Amino acid sequence: MNCIIDRHGAKAAYLQLYEFLKRDIVNGVYGFGSKLPSKRTLAAETGLSVIPVEHALELLYEEGYIEPRQRSGYFVIYRESDFLTTQTVLAQTAPPAQNFGAVNSVFSFSALSKTMRKVLLDYGERILVKSPNQGCPELRVAISAYLARSSGIKVQPEQIVIGSGAEYIYSMLVQLLGKERIFALEKPSYEKIRRVYAANGVTCDLLKLGNNGIESAELERTAATVLHVTPFNSFPSGVSATAAKRREYIRWATERDGYIIEDNYDSELTVSKKNDDTIFAVSGEERVIYLNTFSNTIAPSIRVGYMLIPEGMIREFEDKLGFYSCTVPVFEQYVLTELLQSGDFERHINRIRRLKRKQNVNTV
Repeated sequence: MNCIIDRHGAKAAYLQLYEFLKRDIVNGVYGFGSKLPSKRTLAAETGLSVIPVEHALELLYEEGYIEPRQRSGYFVIYRESDFLTTQTVLAQTAPPAQNFGAVNSVFSFSALSKTMRKVLLDYGERILVKSPNQGCPELRVAISAYLARSSGIKVQPEQIVIGSGAEYIYSMLVQLLGKERIFALEKPSYEKIRRVYAANGVTCDLLKLGNNGIESAELERTAATVLHVTPFNSFPSGVSATAAKRREYIRWATERDGYIIEDNYDSELTVSKKNDDTIFAVSGEERVIYLNTFSNTIAPSIRVGYMLIPEGMIREFEDKLGFYSCTVPVFEQYVLTELLQSGDFERHINRIRRLKRKQNVNTV
């Protein structure tokens, strides 16, 4: 093992080890069914204490790369052969969504109102100026920086499009990709997704979910060339796609010259200590359009969403949809900018995660 930990780097040591082990697993250094080195061995070889090693292994377990076996250690459960196999060994019913109802994820009203007052004072009459069509550059820069910090997604602000919620963005995607395509959706999934696509003249094919994502046989069967997935905590099933399944989706899109729409509405409110790897980041973004909103992380009344388009699609987007005016008021865009730049948004997210972890432990 040749893992060099940069103790003075910006990234935590356990995250460096996690990324190193994940890369080795994906590249086949540790094949399916193989045992990882023990925690003490990893600690000795990296010069770390056992605690950060445990954190790294915990993340790999949460994301479906490995599993612990009593008195035996950690074993790899990720395998390349999971891609598009016709035989699936899945549960007949998906597990119910985790119930974190007691945790109030609404943003602090006092902090939000304080930020609103700050915007009124600092931005002044700038809130009266018409927004650029893709959204205010300040907000797109802030989102770009936030995604790089929180999810490892590295995009230019020019790749970010601001819109008034996910439903508006769904309609834009139909115009961008073409309504002659068949759009594949998870079954079950949020019904409004299908209704918006159908209202825009799109034929939808519903693909059955198993307990680790869409069943492989369903992916093979469909004639769709657009796959709309919610890889984390899909509603209403609560299913999260494993690491292997997310890469299967990428393979599917590549082989069909198709696209993936990664709807990550609930991803930030995970109980994990880090966000799951996004399909957008893993794929190198070429065939993935990523979208998220602030409605679930701040408040339902904040009807602001954004999508990330691959760099190679920027010109096509501008040609087809660049004339549309941004549908989000400038004032709200500046408020979100301040929340992201001040760290208030991330502190809120971390607080919710801690509460969910605590509640999850108490309910086990």
